[in-house]
Amino acid sequence: MLKHKNEIVRLRQHSLGGEMDSQINIHPSVDGGIAPEKSDFAGGTLTCHCATDPVTVSVSGQSAHNHLCGCSKCWRPPGALFAMVAVVPRDKVHVTANEQKLKVVDPSATIQRYACTGCGVHMFGRIENKEHPFYGLDFIHTELSKEPGWNAPGFAAFVSSIIEQGTDPKKMDAVRGRLRSLGLEPYDCLSPPLMDAIATHIAKSRGLLAA
Repeated sequence: MLKHKNEIVRLRQHSLGGEMDSQINIHPSVDGGIAPEKSDFAGGTLTCHCATDPVTVSVSGQSAHNHLCGCSKCWRPPGALFAMVAVVPRDKVHVTANEQKLKVVDPSATIQRYACTGCGVHMFGRIENKEHPFYGLDFIHTELSKEPGWNAPGFAAFVSSIIEQGTDPKKMDAVRGRLRSLGLEPYDCLSPPLMDAIATHIAKSRGLLAA
């Protein structure tokens, strides 16, 4: 029986180019296990990676809908396949130091991502279109905070998009397997509740549902 199991493992490694699920670096915040969130968490400070004069952003509240994102727009730490992104109400986000170093990465994008011009880290993203379903929410990377207790990631979005950034398509089964082993269901869009929220907003704006 053991010999049979070893053979299955060997064949799986061969099919994945020798890489097992556990060897895939998804994101530093989840690779070693997902830290639990705190029910009484009141927020923290996000700090860019500059050694001197870092940009700091105060977030005065718990985040929500934390997830991994495979899109090419979101910032991710070196070596990570995915970004990790959460949302908070925009009135809870305030730049507290070196705001002059911030610049919008792509002014034409729906999400205006404010990045530090010194280290390149995205400090927060903001939607200015008042008709957008997520208007009023800012996008943040909670790993930029030293405070433990942030809303834990619950799923992975736009998983196939990592292929566009150079990931071998043959490794996607292994990537999805690794995500599931971490308790993060992989989707090629947002999670069903968030997709329902977007569709509900559109239906209300068209008068098809009561506002």
